[in-house]
Amino acid sequence: MTDQPDRADRPVRPVLLTVDDDPAVSRSVARDLRRQYGEHHRVVRASSGAEAMETLRELKLRGEQVAVLLADYRMPEMSGIEFLESAMDLYPRARRALLTAYADTDAAIAAINVVDVDHYLLKPWEPPEEKLYPVIDAMLDSYQAAGDAGVRETKVVGHRWSAPSFEVRDFLARNAVPYRWFVVDEPEGQRLLAAAGVGADRLPLVVTPEGEALVAPTTTEVAAAVGLSTTPATDFYDLVVVGGGPAGLGAAVYGASEGLHTLLVERDATGGQAGQSSRIENYLGFPDGVSGAQLTDRARRQAVKFGTEILTARDVTALRAKGPARVVRFGDGIEVAAHAVIIATGVSYRDLDAPGVSQLSGSGLFYGSAATEASDCVDADVYIVGGANSAGQAALFFSRVAKSVTLVVRADSLEVSMSQYLIEQLQAIDNVTLRLCTVVAEAHGDDHLEALTLQHAVSGASERVDTSHAFVFIGAQPRTDWLEGTLLRDERGFLLTGPDLLVDGQRPRGWPLDRDPWPLEASIPGVFVAGDARADSVKRVASAVGEGAMAVTLAHRYLGAP
Repeated sequence: MTDQPDRADRPVRPVLLTVDDDPAVSRSVARDLRRQYGEHHRVVRASSGAEAMETLRELKLRGEQVAVLLADYRMPEMSGIEFLESAMDLYPRARRALLTAYADTDAAIAAINVVDVDHYLLKPWEPPEEKLYPVIDAMLDSYQAAGDAGVRETKVVGHRWSAPSFEVRDFLARNAVPYRWFVVDEPEGQRLLAAAGVGADRLPLVVTPEGEALVAPTTTEVAAAVGLSTTPATDFYDLVVVGGGPAGLGAAVYGASEGLHTLLVERDATGGQAGQSSRIENYLGFPDGVSGAQLTDRARRQAVKFGTEILTARDVTALRAKGPARVVRFGDGIEVAAHAVIIATGVSYRDLDAPGVSQLSGSGLFYGSAATEASDCVDADVYIVGGANSAGQAALFFSRVAKSVTLVVRADSLEVSMSQYLIEQLQAIDNVTLRLCTVVAEAHGDDHLEALTLQHAVSGASERVDTSHAFVFIGAQPRTDWLEGTLLRDERGFLLTGPDLLVDGQRPRGWPLDRDPWPLEASIPGVFVAGDARADSVKRVASAVGEGAMAVTLAHRYLGAP
C-alpha cells in the first residue's frame, strides 16, 4: 500500500472564488483563472450569491483559505455588492473585485467606497493578459504580503460640496481610474491629511498608489501622477488629432490603423460629451443600447491597439502653418508638428445665465451628467435643465435612483430637439416630470445648491423648488476660441470647411493652393475638421465617427498630393 500524504502535509492552494449567474461568463472567467493560476490556486465558481455564501461557509468549516472573491455586479436576489459585503464576515482578508457588465463606473466606484471592494473589472476582459491577470496578480500579491491591507489605489480627500474636489473625482472617473473617496470629516480622511501634513483648508488631497501626496492639484498633475500620458513622445507626427470625442477617436483609429504615426490630444477625458452619456440607444450595431463610457472606452483601446499615442489633460492653445508642417502649441508652450491636423474639439454646454449659478457650479449644480454624483442622488429630487437627447438620457439615468426627476425645458415641446424613442421612454416613467416653457431664473444656496427658482417663459410666473442636485444640458458652444484669427469660423464660432469657404466662387484670402478646399478641409490646407465643431455638422455620435474616418481619407489624399 502506497502512503498518501495527510491533508495537513499537502501544499496549501488558496481558493479563487468567482460568482456569476450567467453560465457562459462563469465558465469563461473560471477557464481564464485556471489557465493562469490553476497550478497554485483552486478555482471555485458559483452561480448565485446565495450559493457562493454557502460555499464560503463550507470552506470556512474545512479551514481552507480564500484569497480572491470575484463577483458579477448584476445578479438577481443578491447583487455582487451585497455578496461581497456579506463575504467580508467570513473572509475579511480575501481580496474582493467586482465584475461589471458595461462601463458602470458609478456602480464600481460606489462599491469601492461603500463595500471596501479592492478593484473592478469591465466586461469583456479580453485579452485576459492585459485586462484580467494584472488585476488578479495585484490582489494576490496584496493578500500574500499583508492579507488585511487593501490593493494600492488612488485616494482622494476633500469636502463634500467642493467644486475642486468634484473636478478631481470626475476627472478620475471619466478616465476610468479607480479611486477611493474620503470626506474630510471621516476618520480615514483625517488620518490621510495628518500623514500628508495637510490642513483641511488645502484640499483636495490626492494620494497616489505609490504614496505621493498632491495638494490641490491640477488635472494635468493628477493625470501624470496616476500614469496617464501627458508628454508627447516626439516632436513630429504624421497626424495630430485635437479632441478625443467620437470624431477624434474615429480619426485616431482610422489614422493609426492605416499606418499614420498618430497623436491624439484631449484636454479632459476621451469620449467628450458622448462619453458622459448614460445610455446611447440609436447607435448602429448596439440594439440593446450602449453607455457612452463603454463605447468610448472601447474606441480608446482600439486606437491604442493600432499605435495611437494619447495625451490627456493637455490643452491645445494655438495652430499655425510652418512651411509644409502644421504646428500645434500646448498651454505650457510645448509644440509638436505634423504633416496634417484634424480638429475634433466638439462643443461644450452653454453656461446657465442666472444669478447664483456660477457660485454653485460643481457644488450641487453640474454641467453634463456627472455620474460620480449618482450615489448622492438616491431618494433626492433631481432637476435636469435642457430638452435635447443628452438631457433625456440623463433623466432616464437618474430616474433609477432619485425620488423624482424634473426636466426643465424652455421650448413648448420635446419633439423639436429630442429623439422620439427617448420621449416615449420618459413618458412611461412615473417619477419623471416635464416642465415646458420653463427656465431657471436663480440658483440658491450657501456652500452648495439648496433650491432653484423656476420661471414660466411666457407668463413670468415663478416658483422656488428645493433641490440639492441640478444638471445642465443647454446649448452647444464650439470649442474653437483658440482658433480665432487662424481658421475661418461662422458667426457662432463653428469652423467653416470645404465649399462653405468659397464666397461667390472665390477661395478664401491667403489660400495658397491651385485647387478649392476639399470637404472637411479648413482655411489652412492640410487642416481638417470633424464632428460637432464643424459648421452645419449633424450633431450625432455616428456622424461624428464617420467624419473622423473621412477626414483621415482626405488627410491621406493631402499627404499624397504633389
